[in-house]
Amino acid sequence: MSALPWLDPDYLWFPPAEEALEEPDGLLALGGDLAPQRLVHAYRHGIFPWFSDDQPILWWSPDPRCVLFPDEIHVSRSLRRTLNRDYFRITTDQAFRRVIHLCGSTRPEGTWITDDMEQAYIELHRQGYAHSIEAWNPRGELVGGLYGLAMGCCFFGESMFSLETNASKTILVHLCGQLRDSGYQLMDCQVESPHLLSMGARTIPRATFLSILKSNIDRPPLREPWHLDWTGRGRHPETRP
Repeated sequence: MSALPWLDPDYLWFPPAEEALEEPDGLLALGGDLAPQRLVHAYRHGIFPWFSDDQPILWWSPDPRCVLFPDEIHVSRSLRRTLNRDYFRITTDQAFRRVIHLCGSTRPEGTWITDDMEQAYIELHRQGYAHSIEAWNPRGELVGGLYGLAMGCCFFGESMFSLETNASKTILVHLCGQLRDSGYQLMDCQVESPHLLSMGARTIPRATFLSILKSNIDRPPLREPWHLDWTGRGRHPETRP
């Protein structure tokens, strides 16, 4: 790590994403801060923070990059049955603070969502960059959530949680439908996981990711995708089998 650049909190700069290490994959820089302008600058250039309480701020841009193209969301037969039942009510931006807190506190393996990270993304939510998507069960309990950043026609997924079977998967289906209809080109998933891959995510070269990002980060969406409240039967988005 000693060869990596240390970022000055008073100077807004990142090295090019292409200069990230191969091992550990994607580690680019250390230090800096979590100020809103630095976070926005980072995401615009394909970089994100990921670190633990006992580490300095670490900035990453892995190669390959895991992404989910909205029109490639995969719905299994069991998930389709859940969707057809309209068991969950899906909302956006109704409980951002609770969603980001539960994303960190419900992980048995621990979390990178430190208190400072939580407060930084709450501020990004206040500024209109960060959004949450929530799943509520019939008793009105928050049982699933996802949060991330929206810029141009790109959505950067950060974390999700699920307290009931298929809650987070239902969120992903609705979110992809909303992003697709609004002209979004991709959802950045950062690092692959079996859960994301089962939903249709795949990895692409970092160079391809950065090219898509550059072409879409300043392109306005077709419509505002952050006002939805799915409650009625049959209103979930059309998806491929």
